Amino acid sequence: MTLNLVSGRTLFRGAIWNLLGQSLPVVAAFLFVPLLVRGLGIERFGVLSLAWMLVGYFSLFDLGLGGALTRLVSDRLANRQDEEVPRLVWTALALTFPLGLVGGAILASLAPWLVGSVLRIPPEMQREALGLLRVLAVSLPVVTCTAALSGTLAAQQRFGLLNAIRIPMGIFTYGGPLLVLPFSQSLLPVVIVLASGRLLAGLAHLAACLWTLPGLRRGIRLDRRFVRPLASFGGWMTVTSVVGPLMVYLDRFLIGGVLSMAMVAYYTTPYDLTSRMWILCTPISSVLFPAFAACSRTEPARAARLFGWGLRAVAFLLFPAALLLASFAGEILQFWLGADFALHSAPVLRLLAAGMYINGLAMIALALVQASGRPDLGAKLHAAELPVYLLAVWLLIHGRGIEGAAIAWVGRVSVDAIALFLMAARRLPRGRTVLAQSALAVVGGAAVIALCALIPNLAARMVCAGVVLIGMATAGWRFAAGPGRLALAGREPAESGE
Repeated sequence: MTLNLVSGRTLFRGAIWNLLGQSLPVVAAFLFVPLLVRGLGIERFGVLSLAWMLVGYFSLFDLGLGGALTRLVSDRLANRQDEEVPRLVWTALALTFPLGLVGGAILASLAPWLVGSVLRIPPEMQREALGLLRVLAVSLPVVTCTAALSGTLAAQQRFGLLNAIRIPMGIFTYGGPLLVLPFSQSLLPVVIVLASGRLLAGLAHLAACLWTLPGLRRGIRLDRRFVRPLASFGGWMTVTSVVGPLMVYLDRFLIGGVLSMAMVAYYTTPYDLTSRMWILCTPISSVLFPAFAACSRTEPARAARLFGWGLRAVAFLLFPAALLLASFAGEILQFWLGADFALHSAPVLRLLAAGMYINGLAMIALALVQASGRPDLGAKLHAAELPVYLLAVWLLIHGRGIEGAAIAWVGRVSVDAIALFLMAARRLPRGRTVLAQSALAVVGGAAVIALCALIPNLAARMVCAGVVLIGMATAGWRFAAGPGRLALAGREPAESGE
């Protein structure tokens, strides 16, 4: 069973499905966001951007049980303890639903304060924004249960089925509001449509789990023995899941409070664009997490090979996107959203592209650390970073506006990557080699991105980026044909010994 969960064919197929599940909604965003900006107006689109963020953040009220389920179910399947899986899943769902109710109640109670005091929402839009937040609050129990069901499918490496649900839902997130615009520009019907889509997605996840795990159909069976391991692992995952996104999203609230909602849009749009680079690394980290959980304890050498493959694969996939976004930020934004967006957002896009490259590589290290049974390490790291980061964001927003917020974010993810790679190296054989490979990928890649982005002449930038990408493509092909394929297959390359 372990071999099936970590076999090269399974991981490769899962990564491809995840790539489709991440990339197709991005295409929808690229096509639909300009229409939403024009149809809703910049202020309403800024509020809608915050609504998308709040759905993602408050869904973390599952308290890490989705990630805990992935690890615990993977471990049970790898060790042929299949009979425990249905009780494990139902127990987790029995915990996540009330947690979603609590999260919804908190969001509903905070809504008047957020709308009236925290955010600079124009008075004529405050009623819409308040209704929007209340609808989101009602939908949160469905969102938290969906996260647990998604973790169950991921533990089985059922990424094809999982993405058959995610792809339509991701497209609907951007396309759904467009269905409302011919009838109303109000945000309330927009969010009602989005909440209805999430309910359908939750039911689809439940049906998929009932199909892949026949034991779930025998009735709801709870087992209090699983509460402690779920709460223990999930609790530390929650700290990471809460503090991490808090550091991602609080800068937007600070921008909205200190500057304006228009500045939120100018910052959020390049951030959302660069965050789509994660479609090139999360497909890999997502399939590696259950694989690490299945083999890190019993087969550390195999885990080390998979870690090396994952790091190189993410670097080869992520680097070209980061290089192009950083090098041609102004041109891309002007073509996509016009000269005004390019003027305000191009410096932010350059910084965030380099930061996303660094952060994407660190995700492989975080997946290994968490899957090996130490989610507390990442949680403690993020908790220590939070106050320092918030102070830096506050000071830099006042000093340099939205560009200052981007500088603070890049600095934080750089520190985060250094610490996570040190933690990962301690959990693998030949840790020094792992650390050296990680440093080369992070520092070398970021330096080349910065070099190309700082060239003032457009033609020279195009030549620089072209030469680098050709060299990267050649190295990527050699890796895919040699060490990468062997690492996925679980064999050592004969000459390199990796």
